[in-house]
Order: sequence, then C-alpha cells, then structure tokens
Amino acid sequence: MIVVTGATGGLGGATVEHLLKRVPADQLGVSVRDTAKARHFADRGVRVRQGSYEDPAALRDSFAGAEQVLLVSGNDPAADLVALHRGAIDAAVEAGVRRILYTSQQGAVPGNPYRPSETHLATEAMLGDSGVAWTALRNAAYGSLDLVLGPWQRTGGIAGPLDGPVPYTDRADVAEATAAILAGARSFDGPVTLTASAAVTLDDLARIASGLIGRTVTRVVVDDEQWVAEQIANGVPEQPARLMLTWNQAARAGYFAGTDPLLAELLGREPRTVTDRLAAGIGTTA
Repeated sequence: MIVVTGATGGLGGATVEHLLKRVPADQLGVSVRDTAKARHFADRGVRVRQGSYEDPAALRDSFAGAEQVLLVSGNDPAADLVALHRGAIDAAVEAGVRRILYTSQQGAVPGNPYRPSETHLATEAMLGDSGVAWTALRNAAYGSLDLVLGPWQRTGGIAGPLDGPVPYTDRADVAEATAAILAGARSFDGPVTLTASAAVTLDDLARIASGLIGRTVTRVVVDDEQWVAEQIANGVPEQPARLMLTWNQAARAGYFAGTDPLLAELLGREPRTVTDRLAAGIGTTA
C-alpha cells in the first residue's frame, strides 16, 4: 500500500489523482487532518484515515500496512517543522514502512539563504538516519506564477528584487512525476531533483509576457528593503515579506539555477514551460 499525507492539499491531492490512474484504489491510503474533506477519495475506494504531524499515534494508524509513505512537507512558518517531520518519520518507521518519500526543495544545500532550506536539509538528514530507504523529491518552485510576477496583467510591469534564473515548474507535472516514482518499479535513493527543462529570470518572463500580449511588459528591479517596505505597506506582514526576500536572494545567488532531465523522463514528455503557463493564464491566473 502507498499512503499519501496532505492529500487534501494541492500537491498531495493531485498526486493521489495520478496514483489512481496507476494503482488500484484499494492499494492507496491517505492521511488527512479532516477525513470529511477526503470523502471523494473514500467514495472511490481509497483508505482514508485521520492523521496529522501533530499526532504521531494517529499517524502510525494512518501508515499501518503501508510499504511506501509520501510525507508532504509542512508549511506553517510558526511551527517547529523539523520536530513535526521527525515525528512523522518516526511514525513511519514504527509502522514498518519500507520507503519514505519526502517533498523537499530544489537547492536544499548548506548556505542557501532561503530559510526553508534549513528545514529540508534537517529533514533529509533525519531520513538518512532513519534506517529506512528514502527519497527526497527536491522540487523546483511550482507555485502559481502570479505569486512571483504580481499583478502584471493589470499594471504592465513585473516589479521585485533582483532575481536569478529559476526553472519554474508546473505543480501538475510534479504531482504526476511523484505518482510515477511511487508506483514505478525503479527505486530512487536519496535526493532527486524535479525541474522544468529551462531556467528563466524575471527579465525573461517579462519578454515572454510581452510577446504573448503584444505590448511591452516592463521589468522593474526594486531595492530589497524598499520592496519589503512596499509589501508591508500593501498589507503583507513583515515576516512573510522577508521570507520571500530570502527566496529572491537565493535565486540571484544561483541556488535555483540548475535544471534536471528527470522530470521529463518520468513524464515521458517535456514538462510545461513558463510560456505555456503564461499563455493559459492570460486573462485569468498563471
């Protein structure tokens, strides 16, 4: 059995949907905070059990009988995520899980100024000490492009701190590849990197957007502290604003610049490009 945590979230839920195309439903389980929100999986034959990283006993029950578990990394900035991940790993080990997969982050290496990198590095180290086979999925940035670009369709500009090349990747592609790894016969040991095929800067994205809409989209570089101040003035709390700043600082330092062919290999096709995503999002979101 394969058990997926966070299955009512975006990445976890999409991964389960792809697994259902590859694995019989009675060989799948999900561990979720609110089982009512996973009713659509239960109705299709997936085993649904309540479990959260804050409740190791419930996790052990959720993981019972699983050969593989996908641990979707926590994202609460106020929580002790390393401790929560440790509890989830321990629960998987105690439940007899044979392989743990963990959603890590591209560029999770020492020195990366993007603060979540420290959590991912610590979690990968705990996995290495767990005595169980493990895979860390170092996913490239897969959030909505609007989170990076801002309201460019309305303003005609992309304003933000100095950045660097990033292989912005479609979440649906990451989910499909994750399902392929979970359901496939090939084992991946340790960290693997899943990225789109090309890394681009915000300057590149401005040029691509300009070509798509037929008018110039400008790229405006804003001083780091000025950008933080503008975010706060627009209602963003200082802590998340500074967290996002560290992401830009990591990008400009090249921590996210690399690409890897594994995602395309797992998909059996080229991943969606930023051009594809921008074109699909014009008039809506990207």
